[in-house]
Amino acid sequence: MLASDLKTGKIFQENGTPLLVLKYEHIKVSRGSAQVKVRVRNLLTDQVFERSFQSTGKVEPADVYMKNVQYLYNDGSFVFMDPDTFEQFSIDQEVIGDSSRFLIEGQTCLVQYFNDKAISVELPATMIFEVDYTEPGFKGNTVSNVLKDATLTNGAVVKVPTFVKIGDKVKIDTRSGEYVSKA
Repeated sequence: MLASDLKTGKIFQENGTPLLVLKYEHIKVSRGSAQVKVRVRNLLTDQVFERSFQSTGKVEPADVYMKNVQYLYNDGSFVFMDPDTFEQFSIDQEVIGDSSRFLIEGQTCLVQYFNDKAISVELPATMIFEVDYTEPGFKGNTVSNVLKDATLTNGAVVKVPTFVKIGDKVKIDTRSGEYVSKA
């Protein structure tokens, strides 16, 4: 495809690496050919950098697709199942990253594939968990936004406000690991 066809959100590949366009800029100078300047993110390493192309230059489209899968269990690597074919497959910790602490058995996730290889796992933006253990909040500690540690039923430790008690259900942002609200 032509470099001028690149737009924000498009994915192309360069040297066998999938790149996501974060920002697109078309630059036309007098007495010269038009340039396409893009800010891209490497989907394998999350590195962000800029590339420039002639507007008539060609870039290679990437074979990237998303698929819904169900998380089953962890036996050193994380085992998922395709709900259509019931085929089970493993994904390494490096691909899942820090969001692995919020995986719950039976949870539906979105897996991004590049050349039929999983490159990222996306959980729902927010999930509801039950608080397994937290210290009691003390009266008078509410002058400012005071947070305390809470252990969720899946073993993850997050910061919650002092009014949250054991057994409460809380909504957590899975991208940042922050408390959103009581559920």
